[in-house]
Formats: sequence, C-alpha cells, structure tokens
Amino acid sequence: MKEIKTIGVLTSGGDAPGMNACIRAVTRAAIYQGWRVMGIHRGYLGLYEGDIKELTTESVSNTIKMGGTILKTARCMEFMTEDGRKQAYENVLKFGIDALIVIGGNGSLAGAQVFALEYDIPVIGIPGTIDNDLYGTKATIGYDTALNTIVECVDKIRDTASSHDRIFFIEVMGRDAGFLAQMSAIAAGAEAALIPEDNTGKDQLGEFISRGIRKSKNSSIVIVSESPKDGKGAEYYAKRVRKEYPQYDVRVSILGHLQRGGTPSSVDRILASRLGVAAIEALNEGQRNIMVGIDSNEIVYVPINRAIKMDKPIDKDLIHLLSVLSI
Repeated sequence: MKEIKTIGVLTSGGDAPGMNACIRAVTRAAIYQGWRVMGIHRGYLGLYEGDIKELTTESVSNTIKMGGTILKTARCMEFMTEDGRKQAYENVLKFGIDALIVIGGNGSLAGAQVFALEYDIPVIGIPGTIDNDLYGTKATIGYDTALNTIVECVDKIRDTASSHDRIFFIEVMGRDAGFLAQMSAIAAGAEAALIPEDNTGKDQLGEFISRGIRKSKNSSIVIVSESPKDGKGAEYYAKRVRKEYPQYDVRVSILGHLQRGGTPSSVDRILASRLGVAAIEALNEGQRNIMVGIDSNEIVYVPINRAIKMDKPIDKDLIHLLSVLSI
C-alpha cells in the first residue's frame, strides 16, 4: 500500500450538526500523524472541480461549536458518471491526495465506495446524517442534536394543541427510517409515532384513533416520519382523519430543515471527535473501504458496502414502549 502523506476530507449530502467537529478532529489527528490535510469544498462537486485548499490546525479553530459544515456540501451529477469520476481522480493526483475521508450519509458513502473501487484509493467513511439510518453504528453525527431540536419544537406545539383541543400531526425527517420519529415521540410524550418500520400490516392510524383518543385527553400529538417511499407523510394522515373522523380538529406541522440546523449537542461533538480521530487511526492501520462507527460505546469498523446496503433495524421494544406510555 502506498505511503500516506496527504489526505482529503469532504462533507457530502445533507448537512448535520457535528460535521465541523468531525472535520476538526480529522484535521488535527492527521496533522498529529504528520500528514497534510486538504479540505475539499462542496463535496464531490469540489472534488470534480478542484475546489480544494489545505487545512491547518488554525483553519479548524473554534469550529467544534458550529452547525452546518465549513467545507459546505452540494449535489454533483457529474460524479455519478465515469467521466466525472475520472476528472475527480485527476484532481486527487493534482493535489497529491493519497486517501479520502468522506463524512456523510448513505448516498455519500455509496459514491465513496464506487470511487475507491474504480481508482484503488483508500477511503474511510464517517456516518454524518441526522437520519441515523446507516447500518453498523448505533448513532450517526447529527442525530442527537436533531432529536433534541424536534423535542423542543414538539413541547411548544403541545401548548397550542392543549389550548385548542387539537390533534397535531408533526412530520419529521428521517428519509425511509423512523428513528427520529420514534425516539422523539417517546421523549416528547407523544401519543403515537407513525413510522415505516411498523409494518405489522395493521392500520397505524386506526390503531392510534382506537387507543390514543380518550375522554381524559383534550389533545394529541402524533409524530410522523416523512417516509417519501410511500408518500404517507403528515398531510396524508391528517386528510384521513378529517375525512373519517370529522369530529376532531386536526392540524399539521412540518418541521423541515429546522431539524438540520443549530449548535451541535455535547453528545454529537464527542461522537464526531471520536469518529474523526478513529478514521485517521484506521488509515494508519492500513484500513480501507470501511466506515468507522460506534457500538456499545466502542469504535467499530464496518465495510462500506454493508453500511449502505443493509437495513438498520429499529428496536421493536420501543414501539411497544410508546404504546404503553400513550394510554
């Protein structure tokens, strides 16, 4: 394996609180190792266009507390083509990059895997997504902060729901994973969470109506995963209630990109720092084409193809827990 002297680091996909803490950790751990660090701006688009600048210890000072990503992120259709990846690799050679660290979600790591296989370059993935949907790691960077943001918002919406005797359907992010919806429902004391993983064949809305509306309750909060695959978001369920149960006053609140922003929590800062340093240590050990993750509070190495292809299961006990607590 070629000796590593210079690494490249990029953030890709949706931004997640804690990405800057991870960039900081990667940069400082690499410099500690004696390596140069090249920051690739705007994700794979920057790799394609050559928007690459050296990072120093000073470059990442005071960034641990910042949301978003100082390296920025963007879509790059060109990187999805062979010619586009060839151009990206020419920039890898031009800037003397010997290994690549990619901080992002499922799509970002999928792109990293293709690039690594085509051009035999060591790649380490770091799970940075609020969705927490990557297999092999208990948590992803940004998930804890997003969860706290959702709970804070739901607490405020509960005040209005109680004042007006309303059912609120609150839609949260998560792509095709219900981790944010399920956990925020438990933490905020919601009456139900409608998530794609609850695929028992039962009508989730009917179950909620039958058990969640009680004479003792003058309002209800239902957290809905955005679930773009089947289109059953908050508006879908609200329309059904208005049609099938017209006696209820129903409102919808879609939290949207509010969930992505904000100062990262201490949990995300620590996780990002640990994973950033672990990525450099993995490269130093000769690892390649793996994602660094966390399991039982220990760093783990997961083959990228497993991380992106295998479904991460939700704990079914949590679904039962919410049912018990929502009576």
